[in-house]
Amino acid sequence: MEKLILYGGNRLTGEVSVSGAKNAILPILAATVIGGNESTIFNVPKLRDVEVMEEILIALGCNIKRVDNMMWVDSKPLNQIKIPDELAREMRSSIILMGAMLSRCGEVIISYPGGCEIGPRPIDMHLKALKDLGAEIEESHGFIYSKGKELKGTEIQLDYPSVGATENIILAAIKAKGTTIIRNAAREPEIVDLQNYLNKAGAKINGAGTSIVIIEGVDQLENVTYNTMPDRIVAGTYMIASAITKGEIILKNVIIDHLQGVIAKLKEAGCLIYSDENSLKIIGPEKINSIEMVQTLPYPGFPTDMQAQIMALLSIANGTSIISETVFENRFKHVEELIRMGANIKTFGKVAIIKGVKELTGAKTTAKDLRGGASLVLAGLAAKGKTEIENIYHIKRGYENFHNTLRELGAHIELVK
Repeated sequence: MEKLILYGGNRLTGEVSVSGAKNAILPILAATVIGGNESTIFNVPKLRDVEVMEEILIALGCNIKRVDNMMWVDSKPLNQIKIPDELAREMRSSIILMGAMLSRCGEVIISYPGGCEIGPRPIDMHLKALKDLGAEIEESHGFIYSKGKELKGTEIQLDYPSVGATENIILAAIKAKGTTIIRNAAREPEIVDLQNYLNKAGAKINGAGTSIVIIEGVDQLENVTYNTMPDRIVAGTYMIASAITKGEIILKNVIIDHLQGVIAKLKEAGCLIYSDENSLKIIGPEKINSIEMVQTLPYPGFPTDMQAQIMALLSIANGTSIISETVFENRFKHVEELIRMGANIKTFGKVAIIKGVKELTGAKTTAKDLRGGASLVLAGLAAKGKTEIENIYHIKRGYENFHNTLRELGAHIELVK
């Protein structure tokens, strides 16, 4: 089993070019199956989740070529409707293939998806919405069988602005007869990226990034070349790496608007942040201020995917901070590992109270999920002595070449196989 070993205390300085967004490329890759067309996609990150989606597409019959950060997908030869069980269970995002495959084939068989264990993330909204579009859905023995030879546009009101449900509806509605309107749609930038990719291929979608998305069904899609947006969570993680080490990091290839929620909280913590069109400099403070309240919310609020990382920072802040996790129920698994490193954190349901300590100390730790694993790396950068992090396959699901990039910035970190 691979693990990371860190010796904390080094100040990080230098430049990072932010890779393509994991949460944007996965729905885009799912969307490639819809048109039986060719897609050439750039800025594709080298991540385990992307590899899993690539393996699923190949198993469905697609042809794929991968060169560095470019991926070419030809979905014309697609000839299967069953998503491989072991791959679906490895990655939560596999569920968005339901909408895409219904668009393409009119039927799909998929097992309940896996991924990080961060509490129940029911897919009821996905299934209800697909039924509203005319799909018949049968659930048995851990599998979902879905059929819908002629989907019809309709109005769908989401109970919660779920990113996955919004994406699944868009994918299912691309070739549906008539117009589909999604109300209370998720507003995340990754949904805008999916809209941009699909529209470039000939779809007719409006409103992504707002709470109302309108999809007019089309008969076919054309070949397309597309550049994936940069990963705002990767950018946010490196921002905290700079903050926690009193560092000075310049991030290239970022979209500043996507980072406003994180920027606001890091300024509260005492960081100096300067930005221009697509780059940002963050200078960590000598003393980290506590933050009265960090509440995770759907975009444009503070992202749940940055909660674990900011907790690592606040564990050595001057004073007491409160984090309220409103998006996922079980997203405090990193807390016991940070406590192992000397953090003073108490959790009450969905609320964590963090009393800043003078310093963290290195310890043997285990990554329980993707973002929690990143928080342990950040804590290890600032901790006194040696930190070991096991189960790092979680981290590899969302960060490309993480340890090498941190080493180039001055971290004492190594990957041990």
